[in-house]
Formats: sequence, structure tokens, C-alpha cells
Amino acid sequence: MDQVRVKNGRLSRSYIEKMVTVCLFLLIPTVLLIVFTYIPAAEMIKFSFEQRDEFGVNVQNVGLKNYKTVFSTPEYFDAFKNSIYYLVGSFIQLGLALFLATILCSKIRFSNFFKGVLFFPYMINTVAVALIFRRFFQKGDGVTNTDGTLNSIITLFGGGPVKFLSTEGLVNICLVFVSIWRYIGFDLVMFIGAIQSVSPDIYEAAELDGANRFQVFRYIIAPSIRPIILLQMILAVKGAISVYEIPFIITGGRFGSSTFVIQTTETAFKFHKVGLASAMAVVLFLIIVVVTIIQKLVFKEDK
Repeated sequence: MDQVRVKNGRLSRSYIEKMVTVCLFLLIPTVLLIVFTYIPAAEMIKFSFEQRDEFGVNVQNVGLKNYKTVFSTPEYFDAFKNSIYYLVGSFIQLGLALFLATILCSKIRFSNFFKGVLFFPYMINTVAVALIFRRFFQKGDGVTNTDGTLNSIITLFGGGPVKFLSTEGLVNICLVFVSIWRYIGFDLVMFIGAIQSVSPDIYEAAELDGANRFQVFRYIIAPSIRPIILLQMILAVKGAISVYEIPFIITGGRFGSSTFVIQTTETAFKFHKVGLASAMAVVLFLIIVVVTIIQKLVFKEDK
């Protein structure tokens, strides 16, 4: 290899051309990453120490005042209570996806058809999903209108209409259901890929030894796909903390369904406090980092 790269004490022309080509291909994504990720993140951290609106008029450096406001205002952290609903829903989603993936990786008829059906919701745009389920649960402003599709079905069987999206507590359960329906396909595909990556010889050996389905899952599948389970758990916790699209589109954060991210965007664009909203975003980022580190330590891989 060294003889190919070095010729008469110099790098060969073909090797230099390959390196230049690789660098050019890496240049575009690197520039995009810096321009649209790192620079905005740095600006956000800078804004968090300032008192400013979205137009940057009369900017004042206030130091840690925005962070003190975030940690001293109970209303901001009350929104994290709703994250418990999504956290529980995320683990239900993971368990259900793992169960379905295990079944679909076994020898059953029409398994590919069911894989496509379960993955299809993940391919739909989140806005479209939210609009569909808003009509499904309850049309109108969510206060007096109860003529949604689900209420029509309940009325058909003799039940009374229910205000699904305007009853505190129930609204979060409905939103979690929508979230599970929307994202379970992603977990399913990840688990199916991990399960199918295990050597078929191991499954055949377990079958010859008389292992049942539960034993195969416990002693072969679960240990083999542990890194993927850990990854999905980290993504689940991150998603539960930073929920935004579904509750914002369906309820607008009303009736006790607001999340920390919704409050952050409202602080920036509704109340025009960009500095405070930037501090809230930094706090959310730090919370996600801390939770991820804790998960990595708790579920540390054995060497």
C-alpha cells in the first residue's frame, strides 16, 4: 500500500486525485452542517445572554438573567409534566414494536405486507397525520364541538359524545396515541433489521435444542440487539422531552397539552422574547444531554 501511495519519495498522482475528490465530496455537507447547525447553535447561545426580540432591536446584555427566569418560573417546568405521558407512551411504543418485529421476523404468511402496513404511517407527513387525527377526535375549536369521527362511532353504538381534545388529561392520552401510531414504524424497521442481522445458524441451533419462542427472544434476540434497543430508548426519551408538532397542530398547546418546546416557540414568536426563548432552548438541550449520558451509564455495554 505504501509503495502505491509513495513513488520516488512523493505521493502518487492518482492517490492525490483520490484524496482531492474525497475532500470535495466532504466539503459540501461540512459547509452545510456548519452554516445551518453550528453557527445557529452558537448564535442561540449568544442570544440566551441577551434581552432582544426577533428583529434584534435594542439588544441588551443581561448575563444570566434569562436562565434565572427559566429556573425561577414554575410555569415553564410545569410543561415537563406532560412529557411523562409521552415517556410512558414511548416505552409502550418500543415494547409493542419489539413484539411485532419478533413476530414478523418469524415464519408467518404475508409478513412483508404487514411490515409495509405498519411502516406506512411513518412515511406520512406529521402535519397531515395531526390534521387527520384532529378531525378524527374532535372538529372545531375543541370547546363546544364534538362531532368528530370517533364521537360519531360512539354515538352510533349508543354512547354520548366525549370532548377528547378539551378534557385535561384525556387530551394528552389522545396525543400520545397519535404519536405512537405515527412513529412505531420507525422502531419496527430498526428492530427488524437488527433481528435479521443475527445469524440464522443460531436460531437453527436453538430450535434443535428445543428452545421455545420466549427462550429464543430472551437468550438470543434481546442480547444480540441490545445496542439497537439502547439507541431507540435514547431517541424515545429525547422525543418525549422535545415533543412539538403533534400537540401544537392538534390543540395548539391548549387544555393542559402544552410542552416545553411549545412554550419556547411561543416565548420567542408570540411574546417576542428571543433571548429568554434561547435560554429555554439551551436548558432543553442540556437536559437531553444529561439524560442521554445517564442512559449510557445505566445501560453500559459489557466489553
